[in-house]
Amino acid sequence: MTLKLGDRANVTRIFTSGDMDQFCAIAGTGTKPPGAVPGPLIGGLFSYLLGVELPGRGTNYLKQDLEFLAPAPIEEELTASVKVTRIRPDKHLVDLKTICQTASGEIICRGRALVYVEDVGKL
Repeated sequence: MTLKLGDRANVTRIFTSGDMDQFCAIAGTGTKPPGAVPGPLIGGLFSYLLGVELPGRGTNYLKQDLEFLAPAPIEEELTASVKVTRIRPDKHLVDLKTICQTASGEIICRGRALVYVEDVGKL
């Protein structure tokens, strides 16, 4: 596989009330978030994409900027996507645009990620 500008990957997930119960138990909050998926779970979707899909294995997070624009609804389909916007093979760096949106197209979160990929020139 050769990494190119414009390459994309996405994942779709529905977070349930049960997922919120588990998140609150792990986080130690004891209460459910008020009708919205917490930011760390949205961030986890991007982490999955970067580490497993694009660029994939061997990727190391260096920086992540996220801007939350609207509450992420529970029990509704959310799609997170990453898109390669810059490749710097001399430094082993890849910049990506990140977006999470609802099935109706409402953007919940957007941002950027910077990752280190040792073999970026060989992908």
